[in-house]
Formats: sequence, structure tokens, C-alpha cells
Amino acid sequence: MKSNRRTFVIQSVMSAGILATTRLAQAQAPAPLVQETDPQAVALGYKNDATKADKVKYPKYAAGQHCANCALYQGKATDAAAGCPLFAGKQVAAKAWCSAWAKKA
Repeated sequence: MKSNRRTFVIQSVMSAGILATTRLAQAQAPAPLVQETDPQAVALGYKNDATKADKVKYPKYAAGQHCANCALYQGKATDAAAGCPLFAGKQVAAKAWCSAWAKKA
């Protein structure tokens, strides 16, 4: 009986370690960037390059607007990409733009 219990404990500890390592690796992996073809991105007029925003379809776009200076941008202004609550689990490029842009306070 002792060897079965010992084997079980050793395997449990090893499994917990592997699980913790896997979760840590997943947490450190950067989220993928939003693609312009993503359905949510299409609906919001998202462009990876703000200067390519459709100025006719989105007349509220003004030069100088981009994700890095949007209130929804969840990173520092100097970050190349960061999260946005509109695109859960994905990152937006700092130089991108969408119609939900709001001036950062």
C-alpha cells in the first residue's frame, strides 16, 4: 500500500507543477493582434493604420486619432500594442483606429 500512496503523491505533485508551468506560459504569451477582417473589427471600421480609416464612412475621424491616445486603450502610449475591451482576448495596434475612438482624459 505504501508504494501506491507514494506513487500517487509524486504524480500529483508533478501534475500540479506541469499545470502551473503551462498556465504561467499561457499568461506570458502575448494576445494575438486584431485582424481587419475580424467581424467585430469590420463592424467598427478598425484599421491597423489610422491614416487608412474610411473618412467618408467615418466622418468623426480626425488626423492624429489612433488607439494609443484612445480612452479604451489598455496599455501605455508607448506600447506597440495593447488590449482593448472591444476586442476581448486580442490586442490592437497603437497606430490603429476604429469608430469607437474616444479622447483619453
